[in-house]
Amino acid sequence: MTISKIENLIFGARKAIIAIFAIITVLMVWQLTGIKADTSLEKMVPMGHPYIQNLFKHKDELSLGNDIKIAVAVKEGKGDIFSPAYLETLKSLTDESFYLSDQKTKEEGAEHSIVDRSKLKSLWTPNVRWSEVTKDGFQGGEVTQGYDGTPEGIEALRSNILRSGQVGRLVADDFKSTIIQIPLLDGEKIDYKQLSQNLEILRDKYQQQNPDVEIHIVGFAKKVGDLIDGGTKIALFFLAAIFITFALLLWEFHDLKSAFVVVLCSIIAVIWQVGAVKLLGFGLDPYSMLVPFLVFAIAVSHSVQVVNAVGLETAGGANGEQAARHAFSSLFKAGTMGILMEAAGFLTMLVISIDVIRALAISASLGTALIALTNFVLLPVLMSYVRISDRAVSKLQEKRRHVPRIWTLTAKMADKAPATIGIAIAAVILAVSFAVAQHVKIGDLDRGAPELRQDSRYNQDDKFITSHYSISADVLVVMVETQSQMCSTYAALEAVDRLQWTLENVPGVQSAQSLVTAVKRIQAGFNEGSLKWSTLVSDDAVLNETARNVPELYNGECSLIPVFVFLDDHKAETLERVTSAVEAFAKENDSADAKFLLASGNAGIEAATNDVIAASKTPMLLLVYGVVIVLCFVAFRSWRPVVCIILPLVLTSILCEALMTVLGIGIKVATLPVIALGVGIGVDYGVYIYSKFEKYMQDGLSLKDAYLATLTSTGRAVLFTGVTLAIGVLTWVFSPIKFQADMGLLLTVMLLWNMLGALILIPALAHYFVKPEHYRK
Repeated sequence: MTISKIENLIFGARKAIIAIFAIITVLMVWQLTGIKADTSLEKMVPMGHPYIQNLFKHKDELSLGNDIKIAVAVKEGKGDIFSPAYLETLKSLTDESFYLSDQKTKEEGAEHSIVDRSKLKSLWTPNVRWSEVTKDGFQGGEVTQGYDGTPEGIEALRSNILRSGQVGRLVADDFKSTIIQIPLLDGEKIDYKQLSQNLEILRDKYQQQNPDVEIHIVGFAKKVGDLIDGGTKIALFFLAAIFITFALLLWEFHDLKSAFVVVLCSIIAVIWQVGAVKLLGFGLDPYSMLVPFLVFAIAVSHSVQVVNAVGLETAGGANGEQAARHAFSSLFKAGTMGILMEAAGFLTMLVISIDVIRALAISASLGTALIALTNFVLLPVLMSYVRISDRAVSKLQEKRRHVPRIWTLTAKMADKAPATIGIAIAAVILAVSFAVAQHVKIGDLDRGAPELRQDSRYNQDDKFITSHYSISADVLVVMVETQSQMCSTYAALEAVDRLQWTLENVPGVQSAQSLVTAVKRIQAGFNEGSLKWSTLVSDDAVLNETARNVPELYNGECSLIPVFVFLDDHKAETLERVTSAVEAFAKENDSADAKFLLASGNAGIEAATNDVIAASKTPMLLLVYGVVIVLCFVAFRSWRPVVCIILPLVLTSILCEALMTVLGIGIKVATLPVIALGVGIGVDYGVYIYSKFEKYMQDGLSLKDAYLATLTSTGRAVLFTGVTLAIGVLTWVFSPIKFQADMGLLLTVMLLWNMLGALILIPALAHYFVKPEHYRK
């Protein structure tokens, strides 16, 4: 079907189209009421990675790294944990932790618990015990055994804690705080937002009951809950972007109705996108919460081109419907091709095997595709009814008579000398950026939860725990498989012992603990506490008897030994060193007695994610550029415009990686999609400019004159769009979620550079690759 036929079809049914769009929009608004946060551990990890497959293979025997730690600390100057008031607070909070829920609490308590109660640990739980060697043999019991609130009971508790081996683990080194460790049930679909809110309720409740204590909470579930809570605040930035965009549109068009219609159609695109996502069964996670923002930005970008074209046609004497028709026919090819390139570019993120990124890819591409309807069907139809004000028409006519000096100067980029200088400068920027970008890191570069700001409450809580306890919050778990009932044999334990020694000598490892650690300690206890007996004896029967004292350090079939490796941090280089050491050890030592598998724990999940990101980065970039190049070639049927449009985008992508290096931002789940998004959002600048540029050359204008005409018609809209979108996206920098702030900063730079590259480099490149005679009819 030709463009003229599509034009007649649309404008011949204007009222029906408006009615259909109104009905669909109402239905989509109704869909929005049921959308929920959709975040789970499975969605945020690369399920196809061997580490994650190993983790889920043993999920019934090991924690999936989804534990919560609540540190109950005595405030500075208020004594230590050995006071009846503190211990009563700890006991009460421990009891309530058994019934921790992810549902809204009622007066009678939570409806159901998501806690694995048999593994919950606190000074008040029976699974935290003390033991010692006496002349009569081993003695032991619960840590709270003998405590009755009296001074004598306090001393008994102090003695039991010292004999329990929990100092530095459940009890702080300075005896001013203790931890309640809460493992969550595996396989539960947890409402992390509500769970986080319930934890905050507990925090406030116990800090009010006992003003001498303060509560610190960390763990994957709490971090995700904080991310969701902070991510919902992005709605405020969305409203700010709408206001900023409307104000700038009003300033640019000098017409209230046109500015209103642009914002209205862009908001409708967002409503359709979110509603469609809900219909597909998706929810919103901290990453895809930004997609509506992107859809709004892209919709505004295309809307400005349409309204600008309508205004120019109106200034030339056309009435409302004629102006809308001409604008539609002149922009339909470039606009739809731009949208197709953007949507296809976003879909390339599907190569990254992490569900949150794939959801982002589908959501962004779907929303972009819907813009083709709202901006190239509804918007032209609405503009055919909107009469642009006389003041706006007068301003447009004035602009047509007096070409701004900035455009005459920019058009000189089509001349040889300026073109050569411009390309040379771009080449230098490219070379420097490429050199700097070689140092960009994969993964997180900050301590704590880098997704959140360093001054966030979660990171302050994490800092407290890591500075007061001997064990790190960053734990990598190596899973050692043995034959059934053979985990306590000398062959298996000796291999684990050598692995621990190897890992403890890897930079970045604080310590390693496993069944071997406990067996050595108990073995020394069997021999009057002599440290020289803190070793593995070669008698399987003795080792088996010893291991029976610590059944929590292996699985029920005695076929799995977890080795807990406590790290200084979860930076990419630390994880790479540790996983490489384990893999090298496994390659040399895997046998029927012991097979070493990576990895569980939060650091294991991070390591797997880093592997996937590193492996996906180059294929994704090649694919996104491959798709854009092919579609660009199909649109223009020549390699020349492909070169002119794509090279500025390549410069922007490399510059983005260089900026990440300078700012200390690693390539990770949050930032890798930015590269694809930046290419997708920026490609339509070049498509619009080159389409108009090509048309004027077909009309017989010289290269320079054709580009000057392009700038006076489309160039201003591109400049305005680039600046407007950059200002709107820049508001993300104020998000409490650090990765959203990082994405906002990077996208702002990419939008501006894509806009400048399209305006400045396209004519410079065209001077060498494009000649007007190529387009003579």
